[in-house]
Amino acid sequence: MEMKNCTVVTEFILLGIPETVGLEKVLFVLFLSLYICTLSGNVLILMAIISSSRLHTPMYFFLGNLSIFDMGFSSATSPKMLFYLSGQTPVISFKGCVTQLFFYHFLGCTECLLYTVMAYDRFVAICHPLRYRIIMNHRVCSILATGTWMSGCVHATILTSLTFQLPYCDANQVDYYFCDIPAVLPLACADTSLAQRVSFTNVGLLSLLCLFLILISYTRIGISISRIRSSEGRQRAFSTCSAHLTAILCAYGPIIIIYLQPTPSPLLGSMVQMLNNLVTPMLNPLIYSLRNKDVKFALKKVLCKVGPIVENG
Repeated sequence: MEMKNCTVVTEFILLGIPETVGLEKVLFVLFLSLYICTLSGNVLILMAIISSSRLHTPMYFFLGNLSIFDMGFSSATSPKMLFYLSGQTPVISFKGCVTQLFFYHFLGCTECLLYTVMAYDRFVAICHPLRYRIIMNHRVCSILATGTWMSGCVHATILTSLTFQLPYCDANQVDYYFCDIPAVLPLACADTSLAQRVSFTNVGLLSLLCLFLILISYTRIGISISRIRSSEGRQRAFSTCSAHLTAILCAYGPIIIIYLQPTPSPLLGSMVQMLNNLVTPMLNPLIYSLRNKDVKFALKKVLCKVGPIVENG
């Protein structure tokens, strides 16, 4: 049997965002601005929730978790992308690629589950207001939050293990701007069918299940709101859910659009990923603060405390 000489891959070369050659400097400035806004906005939301006793409720507890995940999710891919857009080497080590893929799917899955938990929280608040504090007690909130973390970790571990247990030899050019399963798997020098099936099924089923549970929650919420007699009561109930609904549309909307395309272009796929990685995490602090008096009040207090510190510094 003829033996074939293969060089084991120790690093990958990220080829970047498709169809954007020559736009590196413009994209660097744009994405750096978005990344800074994402981090600063979510830090402010987190500080407001921690510092204000009025925001120590289940709804804001989960919003604080969402801010942490938004910062982590955008940080999983953005720093390396900004590094090579600034003219530095596009090379990423094998371990770095494994780490990037793991955290991207870990945080993505966790955030998806967190949106579902937040929908359940709104369902209990609207449909069972008198029992809300009993149902959504500290223990239940802690279990739900921990469950999202653990489920995301298990999900990412399965996908990462299946992807990188395969041998990689010779080819090491990742035709994308970060290490994701569809971009890395074609480089394996072995049968990838199992990894492809499991990853597609895992990601697809998780997204559909979460979306289905969210739809059930908001269907029940819609029925409960329609039964409220006063227009003021309906408006107040709807306003507590509008921010979460907007965030869900920002998160799921681009994904639905891209999957409805028969033959999506690489550029369109990259733009959708950018929306999920940078734009949606940046918008979440705005979505949850613009129409929320409690959050706006807490943010003003935080900014009043931060202002003098910055001036003295």
